[in-house]
Amino acid sequence: MTEFVALGGGHGTAVTLRAALTAGFSVTGIVSVADNGGSTGRLREILDVAAVGDLRKCLVALADDGNRLAQNFEHRFMRGELRGHAVGNLVLAGLVETAASLEEAIDIVADSLNIRGRVIPASREGVELLAVTDSGVAEGQTSVSSSSAIRRVAVRPASARAPRAAVDAISNADMVVYGPGSIFSSVLAACVVPGISEALADASAPRYLVVNLYPQFPEAEGFSTAHYVEAFRVHGVPLDGVIVDDTTETASLEGLGVEVVKASLCAPSGKTHDSGLLARVLANLVP
Repeated sequence: MTEFVALGGGHGTAVTLRAALTAGFSVTGIVSVADNGGSTGRLREILDVAAVGDLRKCLVALADDGNRLAQNFEHRFMRGELRGHAVGNLVLAGLVETAASLEEAIDIVADSLNIRGRVIPASREGVELLAVTDSGVAEGQTSVSSSSAIRRVAVRPASARAPRAAVDAISNADMVVYGPGSIFSSVLAACVVPGISEALADASAPRYLVVNLYPQFPEAEGFSTAHYVEAFRVHGVPLDGVIVDDTTETASLEGLGVEVVKASLCAPSGKTHDSGLLARVLANLVP
C-alpha cells in the first residue's frame, strides 16, 4: 500500500488527508502546532498547551463520515466562558495535561475516533511562529497570517524538535504532499520545524504542493504558483512538483523548475478543493 504523508495544518491538510484515504493510501498527517488564534489560542494562554485546533480538524478528517463522536468534536459552544471553544479542542487540551506526551494525547483521541491513518504533531511541543517581513518581525501565527511581504518564517524555540514518528513517516513515504493552506502561517510552519526540514531533504519520495485556489490575503497577496515555488526554495524545503487547479491559475506555469500537474480540483462552491477530485490526481501520481 502507498505510504502517503501530508504536511500543513487546518482545513487544507484535512482535505488532502481525505483525498489520500479515498485514493486507498496509508495516510499520515504531520500537523503544525503553532496556531495561537481563536479557541486554540485561548487554550494555549490558559493551559500552556500546544495548539490543538489543526490537530482536531485532521483527526476528524480521518474518521468515518458517520462517526458521531467525530461530528460532535466540531461543535462549538455558544454561551458563557466556553463560547467559541470546539468540543474536540477541549478534549485534546485536557488529554495533553494528563497523558505522557502530546503524541500520546493525539493517539488516545485517534483510537476513540477509530480513525484510518495517523496524525502526528510537527513538533513535540507547542511552538511560536515568527516571520521576517519588510516591516520587521511578526511574532505568533495570528500576527504572521495578518502580515504581508513575508521573507521567511521560523519557529521558536530554536530547540524545538520533530517527533521521531514524524521523521520516520517522511523517510518511509512513497509520496509527500504539502497543503493546500496558508503558505507561511500553516504549510511552511510545519515544514521548517527542525527535524522535519532535514527529513524532507533526505526523503526519496516525490514532494508535491497542492497550490491554493486563491492567494490568502494579506500573507500571500498577489501570489502565483511561481511565488509559492520560490517560497519553498527560500526556505530550503524541497519541492518536486505542483498540483494546480486548471481553472484558477492565470499566470504562466512554464520555467518553474518543477513538475506541473494541472487538473480540475475545485469544489462546487468554488472556494475549496474537492477531496474526490484531488484523490484522482494523487492516485495517478503514485510512483
